[in-house]
Amino acid sequence: MTSLVFPAAEQAAAAAATGPAAYAWLLIAFPLLGAAILLLAGRRSDSWGPALATGLSWASFGLGVAILVQMLGLGAEERGMRSRLFELINTGSLKLDAGLLVDQLSISFVMLVTFVGSLIHVYSLGYMEHDVDKRRFFAYLNLFVAAMLTLVLADSYLVLFFGWEGVGLASYLLIGFWNHNPAYATAANKAFIVNRVGDIGMILALGMMFKTFGAVDFASVNERVGGASQTALTLIGLFLLLAACGKSAQFPLQSWLGDAMAGPTPVSALIHAATMVTAGVYLIVRSHAIFDAAPDARLAVTIVGAITLLFGAVVGMAKDDIKKALAASTMSQIGYMMLAAGLGPVGYVFAIFHLITHGFFKAGMFLGAGSVMHGMDNQVDMRRFGNLSGAMKLTWATFGLGWLAIIGFPGLSGWWSKDKIIEAAFVGEGWRPWVFGLVTLFGAGLTAFYMSRLFFMTFQGKKRWTDEVHPHESPATMTVPMIILSLGSLALGAILAMVKFPEWLAPVTNGGHLEHREPVLSIPAIQIATFVLMALGIAVAWMKYWRDDVPVVAPEGNVLTKAARADLFQDDVNETVFRAPGAGLVEVLDDLDRGGVDKVAVGGLGGTTALLSSKLRRLQNGFARSYALTMLAGVVALLGAVWVIQ
Repeated sequence: MTSLVFPAAEQAAAAAATGPAAYAWLLIAFPLLGAAILLLAGRRSDSWGPALATGLSWASFGLGVAILVQMLGLGAEERGMRSRLFELINTGSLKLDAGLLVDQLSISFVMLVTFVGSLIHVYSLGYMEHDVDKRRFFAYLNLFVAAMLTLVLADSYLVLFFGWEGVGLASYLLIGFWNHNPAYATAANKAFIVNRVGDIGMILALGMMFKTFGAVDFASVNERVGGASQTALTLIGLFLLLAACGKSAQFPLQSWLGDAMAGPTPVSALIHAATMVTAGVYLIVRSHAIFDAAPDARLAVTIVGAITLLFGAVVGMAKDDIKKALAASTMSQIGYMMLAAGLGPVGYVFAIFHLITHGFFKAGMFLGAGSVMHGMDNQVDMRRFGNLSGAMKLTWATFGLGWLAIIGFPGLSGWWSKDKIIEAAFVGEGWRPWVFGLVTLFGAGLTAFYMSRLFFMTFQGKKRWTDEVHPHESPATMTVPMIILSLGSLALGAILAMVKFPEWLAPVTNGGHLEHREPVLSIPAIQIATFVLMALGIAVAWMKYWRDDVPVVAPEGNVLTKAARADLFQDDVNETVFRAPGAGLVEVLDDLDRGGVDKVAVGGLGGTTALLSSKLRRLQNGFARSYALTMLAGVVALLGAVWVIQ
């Protein structure tokens, strides 16, 4: 399978950063400074704060470009550069410096986060123009970018964890930005709490690393993996997977993603395309040395990705809310990336390849959804749309390119990245290539159907909006970022393939050790099957949602449709399996505490003490004759005891 083989390359130990890479800390400092200024300046920055935040985000992108150019001038073995910031921990056997690692993997994320994130800042200038709290919104956007850059530039799992928690905090603030709406505040709490469950996995992984390796920095962990036990490596891998499931909304911690649409639409684009949900994929790929040495943990990654791929696709087929349909799509596409990461060295590079292309076309579609909402009085129900292609030509064209990219239309970005994952899934022995390969193929057909459904219901067919709504195109501040991202949907995959992006990543993802292995089906057969399923998905969606009339009120549907509309009962499962038993246990413990500890132990001891003191205090009556009588009784008792003993 020649398209999946890379030349051998070993990643040398990271050298001290020089040139632009020595200033990598400014990548984080620029947006962090913007967040601090806007939050501390208060209302005084309402007029100029959003522009400052946008400019500082672009400043990080500019520095990222300079670092990338520097790295392109170096050999593969010289591109890993580390810069020390300060001493973070110095306690006994654990000494750890806070530092940043610039290599092929981290700079790829830097370019994605800063470029797409900066375009989202520009888009927000128009989208949030009339919001009275836009200054605070842009401060949170800057904070989000700074936290994500900390995560991907960290040179240790502990520094990564700071960024990990930072994006969790920023997502909570942005999802609940309009927290005057109780439902939105609840959605933010849900995202925060579910992610805390995943964070337990990260904390446990850190503890196991320290116990197993005596270190938590990437270099030491990778170096010492060979001397660790299989059990320890498997546990660390599973804990890291749990953490990744929380951040990347993978099964079984996916329930927060749809509710996260409560935030302003630019937040959805930032969280679902370039930042938070990609963090779990980054964590798995960055930890490739652990997963390569723990095949059971890596298999678990593949299984989780396969389940989530289908889970998100099924949910996406039934959603009428345009943003929630896109959220389900994100869940499914991240499932593709996780499945690829579980396939090993070749899968790592294609997981990141698809992550980069997906960041462009999914961000473009979320911004397109925001443009539709802007022109449709903030409506999100696609059953109230239809035939918007005439009134919103730019939005239709840019969204259309994103739609073609995500379904894997030949030549567009998604075709270059997702189809490589499908081909890689068919490589292996025994049952695995057949199961995972067929899952990816089936997922491609489902993706074509639900994304075509979304596109046709929104932009094609007959109009279904009321006369009170007057669709119109969005301002240039919103449409220009959409146009730029649509160009990425069109050509980024081809450009990355042309510059051999997988080979660029191979040295830091163990890609150089891949053996030449053919898939169980020929590549032409896989490509033909993928195209046929894509065409079939488009055709079915065309018949149901363009050719035929779309009812304004959703029909009741069958059992599967009802289940998909209810997110396959994920909230009910969480309520039944986790929250209700937990609440019952707390109630039992509370009754035990009140009735047992408080009433019996504490109350009984206090009552007994009070009773004894009430009796004993009668002896302290202040009369000398009583004290003399007591002394006499004591003497008699002592004499009696002596007499008995003798």
